[in-house]
Amino acid sequence: MTKSAALLEKLEQHPKFASARTVLLYYSLGDEVQTHDFVEKWHQQKTILLPVVKGDELELRIYAGRQNLKNGEAYHIEEPTGEAFTAYEKIDLAIIPGVSFDAQGNRLGRGKGYYDKLLPLLHSYNIGICYNFQVSEKLPVEPFDRRMDEVWTENGILK
Repeated sequence: MTKSAALLEKLEQHPKFASARTVLLYYSLGDEVQTHDFVEKWHQQKTILLPVVKGDELELRIYAGRQNLKNGEAYHIEEPTGEAFTAYEKIDLAIIPGVSFDAQGNRLGRGKGYYDKLLPLLHSYNIGICYNFQVSEKLPVEPFDRRMDEVWTENGILK
């Protein structure tokens, strides 16, 4: 079993995931925890939202199957087509990628601030996921940074 599959299999057992009806996920880049199969597995039981890069912000859209994806311009990530999802209050759980996380729940992204702008709009329970080698002892924090409620690696819960 891959590290990604091991992490996501454990995450499926989380009470917050089990009870969530609307989940914000992401369609992974090559160096991130791989989510493609996980998104595909769950999109018929839960409303799965994926981000779409629009200028310097993320727009959320419902994942409706691989046939409804197109190659995104910013990172060449496959992104869902369709209408924007703006009912942020309906998002129960957000699974957030990062270049690095620390044990306090701080997140280091790719430097564009996409999630820095999105996270304050959400009222969801937020879980950051990364590989164990991406964990830092202490990350620099800015006033606008939002901590994750939990951080997970393939070795289990960090925070």
